[in-house]
Formats: sequence, C-alpha cells, structure tokens
Amino acid sequence: MKRKRVTELFPGLLPLRKRQRVFCFYAGMSLDGNVYAKERKIDDLPWVQYSGFSLLYNQQTGFDMKYQENKVFNLRLAAKKLDGLLIAPGETFSFWKAVRYADREVPYKDGLTVVNGKVAASPGGGLCQMSNLLFELFLHSPLEITERKGHEKKEFPDAHNSLEGVDATVSEGWTDLKVKNKTGQTFQIRIVFDEKRIFGILRTDHRPEVSYKIRNEHLVYQRRDGRVYQRVSVYRDEVAKNGEPRGRTRLLYENCCEIGYELPAGVEIKEEMGK
Repeated sequence: MKRKRVTELFPGLLPLRKRQRVFCFYAGMSLDGNVYAKERKIDDLPWVQYSGFSLLYNQQTGFDMKYQENKVFNLRLAAKKLDGLLIAPGETFSFWKAVRYADREVPYKDGLTVVNGKVAASPGGGLCQMSNLLFELFLHSPLEITERKGHEKKEFPDAHNSLEGVDATVSEGWTDLKVKNKTGQTFQIRIVFDEKRIFGILRTDHRPEVSYKIRNEHLVYQRRDGRVYQRVSVYRDEVAKNGEPRGRTRLLYENCCEIGYELPAGVEIKEEMGK
C-alpha cells in the first residue's frame, strides 16, 4: 500500500509545508547560478518564431463553470507578468520566477487544481493552462527546455483538439517550467486574449531560419490495475523557412499519464498483461 503524505494525514499542516517549500524553492534559484529573465518590452520584436492558442473555457470538467471564470481571471493576472517578457542570450526563463508577484495586489481566485491527488478548488487554480501554452511555444523554438514535468493524470478532456503529451504542470514550490536561451538571439513572450481564447506568441529579434513541427506517434491506451493510461511519443521535425523538411527528426520524450475520464466510444484500450 502506498504510504500517505504527512499533509494527507494532517491537512492542517499543508499551508505551513507550502510556505516552507516556496521559501526553499526561490532561495535555491537565487543560488543556482542562472540569470533569470525579468526584463519586459512593450514593443514587439520583429519576427514570429511560433504562435498558438487554447480555449479559455472547458465545458467538460463536470464542475461549476464559476471555476472556469475564476481560472480566466487567474490567467489574466499571470499574463500581466509574462506579456512582453524577454529571454536574452544566456538567460533562463522560469514560470514561477516570472509570475511570482502576479497576485501581490489582487489575489488569485479559486480555480480547479489537484491537491493530494484529488481535484479541488484552490487560489491560482488553472495556471497550468498558461504553462501548457508556453511549453508548446518553447517546443517550437531553439530554446532548451531544462525543466518540465507532465501531468500525472488528465482529469477531464481537453477543451479543443490538441497534441497529446504536450503539457507542463506547475506547482509553486514543487514543479516549474524552465528553458534556457543558448542561442545568440533574444526571444519575447506575448500573451493576448479574446473572448474565447488565449494566444501565445513567441517573437524574436532574428528572422527564423528554421521552424519546428511537433507530432505524435505510437499513441496507445492501456488498462492496468483497473486504471487507464495514455502513452505517446512526442517528436519534433525541423522545417526550413521555405517549408521544405530538413530531414532532422528528433524524439523529444515519451509521455505517460493516467486518464481520469471516460474515453470516447471506439477508442481502443489495450489490456496490459500481468508480469
């Protein structure tokens, strides 16, 4: 039997544990030798490396839609710290370093998040939608991803069709999304909203010579010990500026997560044989 965390046995200790972890989290970054991106620029850099979007409201969560409204509020707060952020040569981007004080004047609202393995409402809930979008931008660039953790469990379907396994969970004090700029060019994050979508644009001060295509292979669903898991390979192809493939394909990673909702009819689920 899996041992329970102390905070699961004594939930009242969770706020104290979180404060301790957050303090150590940022103290560690101040001593790790990285130069973290912090300068923001209002004017756009001239070239677009990649742009993507996601839908703001997910109708398939099974929870009150007020939590989706709260999530959008949280995303807009975080975006104020991210929009225009420059990642200069040699600098490292950290999601939490960038948005650390986003809620200093106006607090985050309760959005959906996972606490001790269960979906719950918590201040700042829903910020993973922002980290997911940023991770997608970074995968389509020459920036080097130095820290990323995928979600262990997908609690509900995506709001729109997207690549599987292209996500990055963030939890202040525990997990971060980081990239390092080892190129000679500067990149800029832009975040834009309309009524239904959040857009992410990664701009640069050099004309991109290469673009990138992210794709899935070997997508399978497996049932093990009564639970369903998704396994997928995430590949990246390099494409020249004229649209011609450059013949450089790289397996980025293998992703595995538990599926916490009922899959659509017709999706094959393979039974994993016991050892």
